[in-house]
Amino acid sequence: MTTTASIDRAGRWLLESGVQEPSGGFARYYVADKGDNRPVSTEITGYAISSLTYLYSLTDDARYLDAAQRAASFLTQIAWNSELEVFPFECAEPLAYFFDSAIIVRGLLSLWRITGDRALLQIAVAAGRSMASSFAAPNAEFHPILRLPEKLPMPRSDQWSRSTGCYQLKSALAWNDLHRETGEPEFLRWYEALLAESLRTHESFLPGAEGDRVMDRLHAYCYFLEGILPRVERAEVAAALKSGIERVEHFCREIGPGFVRSDVCAQLFRLRLLGASAGVAPLDRKVAAAEANNLASFQPEHADRRISGGFYFAKRGDQFQPHVTPVSTGFALQALAMWRLYQAGELPFSTDALI
Repeated sequence: MTTTASIDRAGRWLLESGVQEPSGGFARYYVADKGDNRPVSTEITGYAISSLTYLYSLTDDARYLDAAQRAASFLTQIAWNSELEVFPFECAEPLAYFFDSAIIVRGLLSLWRITGDRALLQIAVAAGRSMASSFAAPNAEFHPILRLPEKLPMPRSDQWSRSTGCYQLKSALAWNDLHRETGEPEFLRWYEALLAESLRTHESFLPGAEGDRVMDRLHAYCYFLEGILPRVERAEVAAALKSGIERVEHFCREIGPGFVRSDVCAQLFRLRLLGASAGVAPLDRKVAAAEANNLASFQPEHADRRISGGFYFAKRGDQFQPHVTPVSTGFALQALAMWRLYQAGELPFSTDALI
């Protein structure tokens, strides 16, 4: 199957599988062995908007833009709590996540750049400011989770998504993007402060788990590497990106035969391609071709439209896990599209559209 065909099938899955609910929101994932969607997630809907606008940029297919607009309407008209200025985690859950807020902001901005709808920018700006104020913690940290409506921090744990760490730099990309769109200096100041702290602490992040949980931490560590990309011209950042890619590759090779996540494979592939495009990390085309083929293997052909064309979340040994996810699908289709552009000599270095 060609890369183009794989991207097209992934796009059809996002549009036609039913993972986008009638409300416009996207389910966290489809449980293939049970035949139902997990609840709608605000974070996943934000990711989906970024994926759909990216597909629209590749194809000019208005169906992607329409689906992105319906998803954005869900976020801005149903999910957004204008009084608290937060997006709740899954609308029935009285929680808000720092990380999720940023994914939503970046999704709304990706659509704003296409449509110029001021309401999208206004809510993105409000959410970005709320990230800095509502989630602020001592020692220049940011609480990962707040309980609503009190906006009180939830207890932390050693699970990466319930603690602070360098992975939160992916969240700070929202501030970097907001600075570019608005020129407001505080957004740039917040990004730069978290960049400096993340570069100082990132080397202690991966040893924080064992077994399968290392693969989960690789996913989060790739978020850190994605977060440093806008400053890759700095020597310290370039060195961290190059060594970080090598660390992720090492752990994937070591752990992957037993348990591997498709999102990690896609994140590593995107980082390789952008690192090569920036002139930081030379790309071995044979290795890249093998990684592209491995990534494509997570995309099933199936009689069930709710499965076919999406990407499975993970593989344990030779067995794919029965979860088909919008995030894995978005990361994978973008990685494969970037590979196609790189092979044609047409991949620019840019983080604007990074899902």
